[in-house]
Amino acid sequence: MDSVYIVQHLNIHENGVENVKMIGAYRNYELAFAAIERLKFQPGFRDKPRLINPQVDDEEVGFYIVEYELDKDHWTDGYGFD
Repeated sequence: MDSVYIVQHLNIHENGVENVKMIGAYRNYELAFAAIERLKFQPGFRDKPRLINPQVDDEEVGFYIVEYELDKDHWTDGYGFD
């Protein structure tokens, strides 16, 4: 299986607006984690520097690493406001 590891940072402002930053795509988890280590002290990121595990953490702001399998559709149900 060929995958990439996507690093994103989520911050939710006081007015409730979500701000998601796409950090990068990496060929393995270790490189993705290293990117977080490099960036977590930078302005904005340092306010929410944690690596979030959505399956364990209640807090939703911070860095995320998500593995995506290549050559596969990942959002298949469409979207809308029905």
